[in-house]
Amino acid sequence: MTDVKSKSFSAGKAFETADRLHSAAIHLLRRLRVRDRESGVGPAQLSALSVLVFGGPRSLGELADAEQVRPPTMSRIVSGLEREGLVRRHATEDGRRVRLEASAKGTKILQEGRKRRVESLAKALSSLSEKEQGQLGDFLELLQQVIRNL
Repeated sequence: MTDVKSKSFSAGKAFETADRLHSAAIHLLRRLRVRDRESGVGPAQLSALSVLVFGGPRSLGELADAEQVRPPTMSRIVSGLEREGLVRRHATEDGRRVRLEASAKGTKILQEGRKRRVESLAKALSSLSEKEQGQLGDFLELLQQVIRNL
């Protein structure tokens, strides 16, 4: 009987922790995303561009799937990225599909944005004690393990 109670408690505690982590992750990203305004590129375009920069070239359909939007929506996003010179289209061998690739300018804008977000986060982390920063590092190792299990 004790086993059932401890499993039940663990499940409840896991749910509570998951809920708090979910909320913290959303708040962290929202606060860091403020720095993205400095790039002059909209959030949907930056998100699509990040898939191409960090994930490599993709077809329009693959990019739409990655961003969880419909292809017509992604087509409009990509058109805007192309107009700004942030993305290039390359024909595939069969000529019916295209591969989208981040341009050097797009890659630079995204890397600069990431640097701004990381600098903001590092500044906030510097207010923690060395011990707290170590604890956070340990937590991040656990978090990466959890991410692999999703």
